[in-house]
Amino acid sequence: MELATSFDPHQSSSLTSAAISRVFTLKYVAEKLGEDEQWLWDLQVNMDPEEGCLWIYGVGEEGVPGFTAFGIECLQEIIAIERAAGRAPPKISPPK
Repeated sequence: MELATSFDPHQSSSLTSAAISRVFTLKYVAEKLGEDEQWLWDLQVNMDPEEGCLWIYGVGEEGVPGFTAFGIECLQEIIAIERAAGRAPPKISPPK
């Protein structure tokens, strides 16, 4: 006697990864990091979704960049590189 195996034709055979559970807007990230929002806008232009930078659309909005937790880490690395090269504006104090 053979045991039947379950086969779901709708199930993907590709690898799975953890789902993104939250995304933070550029404005939120700028405030939390104490950085100039316009400068971060300029830095994120070359970031890809694989680096945790996504485009978020809202009703009546053109869209804003958003970052996953990994995206914020990548952005912080870019900030550190730019600061080390002397290409960064002064930090802005985060709100209290």
